[in-house]
Amino acid sequence: NMGNLLKVLTCTDLEQEPNFFLDFENAQPTDGEREVWEQVDLVLKDARSILDELQAYKGAGQEIREAIQNPNDEALQEASWAAVVPLVGKLKKFYEFSLRLEAALHSLLGALTNETYDDPTQHLEREQALAKQFAEILHFTLRFDELKMTNPAIQNDFSYYRRTLSRMRINNTQAEGENEVNNELANRISLFYADATPMLKTLSDGTTKFVSENKNLPIENTTDCLSTMASVCKVMLETPEYRSRFTSEETVSFCLRVMVGVIILYDYVHPVGAFSKSSKIDMKGCIKVLRDQPPNSVEGLLNALRYTTKHLNDESTNKTIKSMLQQQ
Repeated sequence: NMGNLLKVLTCTDLEQEPNFFLDFENAQPTDGEREVWEQVDLVLKDARSILDELQAYKGAGQEIREAIQNPNDEALQEASWAAVVPLVGKLKKFYEFSLRLEAALHSLLGALTNETYDDPTQHLEREQALAKQFAEILHFTLRFDELKMTNPAIQNDFSYYRRTLSRMRINNTQAEGENEVNNELANRISLFYADATPMLKTLSDGTTKFVSENKNLPIENTTDCLSTMASVCKVMLETPEYRSRFTSEETVSFCLRVMVGVIILYDYVHPVGAFSKSSKIDMKGCIKVLRDQPPNSVEGLLNALRYTTKHLNDESTNKTIKSMLQQQ
């Protein structure tokens, strides 16, 4: 078996791309998938409201500015604290959701990389409902991080909360605020939001952890699952008869986002990354698919490849790939 594996790994012949239609719109779980599917479904149900809350997050910038400019005005100090506490409750909720998302990812990776089928193509083709959930997690992750990156209030609110809290501790003032975030939790939350793309970091750390905790599973089971998913998305997007089967335009942007998400994960988890010669992802093909979309619709995704991957700037990265990404 080892011989076969090596043959598969050294065969970088991308001609044999997995060629099947992954039904992102209608895939339903089979009996074998149901248990994992139901666990993950609970998490995904909450993902939508998390995005809605994040999108509506306005922050307490005004109240904080007034409090800082008038340090002796007690009423303003209280007003800013009252504005910040419920927001910190939301930020804590988003952070706690990231832990649930990581657990869901572990269940899915466990199901999609085990030895039930011989290869990742079979897994994805026969466990389409789980593949779809994996795709939904990636879609959520990129969307969450896009919203977070464009909202500086999040970090401002949280650091104001921490500064005020430590001042209250020094003065022994009782901090009003039900959802008191203790110091250790505040440190973890702070680290989470300090990352430019916190959910993506959660997923890539989670995937890396999955690989290291499952020593009996070859790392290829995981990276091949990711590269296969990238290929499937690319092939569906560039093949007219597949693309015409999408009933909704939304599915196109879903597919694009998922393709970029798995590329980034692969780049984090694979020892040499997505951009090297030995990568199993056809990066030129994937970038070309992105470039073929209406330009303003994919700028965020191109930026994600430019700025949130790990290996793009390695010496070994093909110059053509770099320049394809650099073009405006």
